[in-house]
Order: sequence, then structure tokens, then C-alpha cells
Amino acid sequence: MANTTDVRNKTQDAAGKAQDAAGKAVEAGHAAVGVAADKAREVAGEAYRAGQHAAHAVGNAAENATNRVGESIQNLAQSVRQHVPDSGMLGSAAGTVASGLEQGGRYIQEEGLSGMTDDLTNLIKKNPIPALLIGIGVGFLLARVTSRS
Repeated sequence: MANTTDVRNKTQDAAGKAQDAAGKAVEAGHAAVGVAADKAREVAGEAYRAGQHAAHAVGNAAENATNRVGESIQNLAQSVRQHVPDSGMLGSAAGTVASGLEQGGRYIQEEGLSGMTDDLTNLIKKNPIPALLIGIGVGFLLARVTSRS
């Protein structure tokens, strides 16, 4: 009987040790999952911040490019005014073109890309049928140009 008791005690001890080991393994697994989740959150946060930074940089570059285009258009207007006579039919036409260029350049500089996008969106909302027809026409022209290539 002593042998059976010893076996039972050893079995119970082994079962207890196995249960303790399993408990520790489960705790270690939970800890590992927690660490992995924290690391995943950290990496996701860094990726999000990097994406925001890149989007901000692209937005700034686009706004700067738009501003330079506006300046170039205004410089073109000044060049037109300088190189064309002030009087006569050519002078009158050149003055009208230069004024239009100056206004366009100023508009581009003041509104920027986001302002022009907002204005275009509002224009399309106010005039949906003409906007649709223009879109179809542009699409048709692009299709013809690309099909010839």
C-alpha cells in the first residue's frame, strides 16, 4: 500500500507541478500577447505619424508650387505689358490679356490649391449639367488623343 500511496503522492505532485507550469505558461503567453499588442500599437502610431508628416509635406509642396505658378503668371503679365505698345488695337488687347493674367495669378496665389478646389466643387454643385457635359467632352478628347498613340 505504501507503494500505491507513494505513486499517488508523486502523481499528485507531478500534476500540481504540471498545473503550476501550465499556469506560468499561460501567464507568460498573456504577457507576450500584451507586449506584442503594445508593440503593434506603437508601430501603428509611428506609421500614422509618418503618414501625417508625409501628407503635410506633400500638401506644403503643392501649395508652394501653386504659389510659384501664380507668381510666374503675374510676371508674364508684367512682361506682356513691357513688350507690347500701350496704344492701338494691339495695345488694348495686350492690356486686357495682361490684366486677366494678373487677376489669375493673384487668384492662384491668394486661394492656393485648396481654395481653387473648393471653388471648383462649388461651381460643379451649382452647375451640374454643364460640368457633366464638360467632363464627357474632356473624356472624349482624351480618348481620341490616347487612341492615336
